[in-house]
Parts: sequence; C-alpha cells; structure tokens
Amino acid sequence: MQEHIVSSFDRDLEGIQARIMKMGGLVEQAILDAAEALETRDEELSDKVRRGDKVIDELDELIHEEAARVIALRAPTAVDLRVILSVMKTSNDLERIGDLAKNMAKRNSVLMQLTQIDGATAALRRMARAVEVMLKDALDSYIQRDAALARDVILRDRDVDQMYNATFREFLTFMMEDPRNITACMHLHFIAKNLERMGDHVTSVAEQVVFLVEGAMPDERQKGDKTSFDKSLSPEPGA
Repeated sequence: MQEHIVSSFDRDLEGIQARIMKMGGLVEQAILDAAEALETRDEELSDKVRRGDKVIDELDELIHEEAARVIALRAPTAVDLRVILSVMKTSNDLERIGDLAKNMAKRNSVLMQLTQIDGATAALRRMARAVEVMLKDALDSYIQRDAALARDVILRDRDVDQMYNATFREFLTFMMEDPRNITACMHLHFIAKNLERMGDHVTSVAEQVVFLVEGAMPDERQKGDKTSFDKSLSPEPGA
C-alpha cells in the first residue's frame, strides 16, 4: 500500500514538472519573440506574444491547482513538500516573466508609431537573449537538480543588470541630445527595465534549485542595478 502511494505521488509530481517545462518553453519563446518584434517592428509577432500570455497564465493556474491537490491528498513531508513548494514558486516566477514579455509587446505597438532610435533595439535584443539563455539554463538545472549550474545562473544576473545600466545611460544621452527622442526613449527604458526584472525572476528560479538540492536558500545576492531612476515609475506586470 505504501509503495502504491509513493508511486502515485511520483506520477503526480512528474506530471506537474512536465507542465513546468512546457510553461518554461513558452516563456522562453515569448522573450525572444517580444525582442524580435521590437527590432523588426513586427506588429503580428507582438500580437502573438500578447495572445500567448493567456496560455502561460492558464498553465500557472493548473500547476497551482495540481500542486494543492497533491498536498491535500498525499500529505507530503520533508523533501517531497519542498519539491512541491518549489514547483509553485517556480511557476509563479515563470508567469511573471510571461507578463513582462507581454508588456514588452504592448510597448512595441506604441514604438512603431515613433521615430526609431539607432542601435537601441539591437542592444535590447542582446539583453533579451541573455535573459532567455539564463532561463534555459535555470530550467535545465531544475530538471537535473544541478546546484552548480543554478549558482552560475544567479551570478549571470549581474551581467543583465550591467546591460540595463548601460542602456539606461544611453537613453539618457539620446534624450538630452534631442528632446524629440524623449517619448521613444522612455518606452525603451521601460522595456529594458522589464528585461532586468525578468533576470530577477530567472534568478529566483535558480535559487529554488539550490534550495531543492541543498535544503537552504543561497546567500542574498548584491544587485547590479545602479541607476537612480525612480522605480515607482515602472509599471507592474499586467499594467
């Protein structure tokens, strides 16, 4: 009887983790599509990202429902409970990244009506690619229970922060050189901030891997975002 219960729990857990991987793949693609749409001014691709966020949200709800059911029916303890809680936290982080990608796509539509800022979209696409690779490695570390890879992802968030700082300074320069650039640069700045936040959520996923493997969260990291911009001006995901 005990073996049957354990086997059922393992199957439940495998099903939930499979949904996490599916969700992660959709989020990775949303990041890349939003960045490509920005650089190519592709309205159709931006629409695809916005529509796709609904599927990501639905997966998040399903994962939380299944995780809650497993907790209620299987009463997991110790390591098993830690796995379930980490799944729920990871799902939440992925959902937030999806929201941020959707926000990028929304701003793309506005930017298409404005004068293009030379070089800005290419820099943002490089930043998006860095975040997407971080996410891929974070998900790989989750499946493989590879704490070393997860810690490497955590360290890479500082690179994303530095890229954000560089774009922030660049946008300020553009705005000071020509006031007509202000509106476009403000939207581009918000996109850069969305990408920086994505890096934070990817880091949170990697931290959950360390927690799973080692039983404790890694030491608090020092953020590399050194801008003095008022963060209250950045809209929350879904705004």
